[in-house]
Amino acid sequence: MWRKCLHTRDDIILLLLRLTLGIVILPHGLQKTLGLFGGHGFSGTYGFFTATMGLPGAVAVLVILAESLGALGLIVGFLTRLGALGVAAVMAGAIAMVHWQNGFFMNWLGNQKGEGFEYHLLALGIAVALLIKGGGALSIDRAIAGGD
Repeated sequence: MWRKCLHTRDDIILLLLRLTLGIVILPHGLQKTLGLFGGHGFSGTYGFFTATMGLPGAVAVLVILAESLGALGLIVGFLTRLGALGVAAVMAGAIAMVHWQNGFFMNWLGNQKGEGFEYHLLALGIAVALLIKGGGALSIDRAIAGGD
C-alpha cells in the first residue's frame, strides 16, 4: 500500500513543481511555527486561527503542519502526496474563508480591501498536480518505492 502511495515517475517537471511549491510555502510555515520572517510563531498563529478565525484547534494545528512539515516534505520529496494534500487543503480553505471576498488579483497597489486569491489558486493547482502524479525525479518517495 505504501509503495503505491509513494510511486512516482522519474519526471523533472514534477521535481520543478515540487521544489517551487515547497520553497514558496515553507517561509509561511516558518512564520507560523517559529515566528521567522515577521511571523507570530506557533502559539500566536494558533491563537489567531482559533480565537479570531474560529477554526477548531485540530484544524489550526493541521494548517500549521501543512505549511511547515508539508512544505519540507515537498522540498525533499518525502510523502509528497500527503504534503501536497495538506497544502491543497490549506489553499482551498484560504480561498474560501479569506481571499475570495477580495477578488482575484493580489493587492499590489494597496487599493483593495485585502489580497485576492490568484496566488492561492496557483498553489492549489500545483499541489493537485503533485497529489495526482507524486514527487517525480530526485524524490525520497521514488528512492523508497521505485518507479518507471
